[in-house]
Amino acid sequence: MTEVEHTPTQPSRDGHASQGSSHSRPWYISLLFALAAVVLLLGGAWVYARLQSPFPFFGTAYTPPLSAPILSGTDQNGNAYTFAPNGKTTALFFGFTHCPNICPLSLTYLNQLRERLPAAERQNFQIVFVSVDPQRDTPPLIKSYLSFFGNAVGVHIPEPQLAKVALSYGAAYTKADIKGPDDYQVNHTTATYLIDKQGKIRLLWDYTQLPQLKRLEADVHEVMQ
Repeated sequence: MTEVEHTPTQPSRDGHASQGSSHSRPWYISLLFALAAVVLLLGGAWVYARLQSPFPFFGTAYTPPLSAPILSGTDQNGNAYTFAPNGKTTALFFGFTHCPNICPLSLTYLNQLRERLPAAERQNFQIVFVSVDPQRDTPPLIKSYLSFFGNAVGVHIPEPQLAKVALSYGAAYTKADIKGPDDYQVNHTTATYLIDKQGKIRLLWDYTQLPQLKRLEADVHEVMQ
C-alpha cells in the first residue's frame, strides 16, 4: 500500500517539571510501552478475526465483504467499459505503464496465478488493470503494455472521474519525482482487490504476498465457492 512516513516528535520539556525527575519515566520509554500496547491490540484483533473466519484467508479479508464500486472508462481496445458484477472472480489492480517494478511484478504474478487455476476456474477469473496515469496511459499504450502479461482488461479513466473511483476503493495515487510534463513517477496503492462473482470485495493482497502463488490460489478457490 502507499507508505506514509511519520516521525514521532519528542514531547517538550518543562524546566519546572524536572523536579522529581528521578521518578519520571523518559518519554521514549512511554512511547515504547504505547507502541507495544498497539501491537498487542492489533495482533489480538488479527487472531480473533482469523478464529472467527471459517477460512483463514492469506490476504486481508473484508469482514463483512463490501460491494465493489462500479467504475466506467475506456478499455484497451477503445471500447466503453464498465466494471460490474458479471459472474467472474476479479483481481483488480491500480497501476501505470511506466511503473518500474511493482506493477509489472504484480501483473506477472497475477497472470501466473491465473495459469495455475483449473480450466473451469480460469475461465471465470479475470484481471482488471486500472491506470492511475491517464495523462500518459492511452488505451493503445495500455494494450501494448498488457500484452506482456496475458489476457487482462485495461481501463483508462480520465480525471476527475479517476480520483473519485480511486477514493471509492480506498486507493490513493499522486505524481512524484516530476522532471517534466511527461517525465514523472506515480506513487500509488499497490494492493490487489479480490472481488467475487457477486461483485463483493472479499480480500486484499499486498504486493509482497503475490509471490506466494499456492496461497493465493487457495484464496481464489474459497472465494469461488
